[in-house]
Amino acid sequence: MLTMSHFLSVSAVLFAIGVAGVLSRKNLFIVFLSIELILNAVNLSFVTFARYLGQLDGQIFTFLVMAVAAAEAAIGLAIVILLFKTKESLNVDDFKLMKE
Repeated sequence: MLTMSHFLSVSAVLFAIGVAGVLSRKNLFIVFLSIELILNAVNLSFVTFARYLGQLDGQIFTFLVMAVAAAEAAIGLAIVILLFKTKESLNVDDFKLMKE
């Protein structure tokens, strides 16, 4: 039988993989996908706690986070496409000069 610790362990592993992807990768698209992986890990934690505490608050909050993540994905991918058209690269180091 699966317990709460199993789900939280999977969530922690997904979160760690996402953080490692954000910190180690230079490709903007991979960083974007790693952030989405982090959001999914947090959603899994919310649903796990909601299930084992017998409340719906975590599941409702997960739907809210999923709606925000969908909007963030649409806007984020549009920005990534525009940046690629501008610089013809998705390397994170190429976009540090955009502050000027």
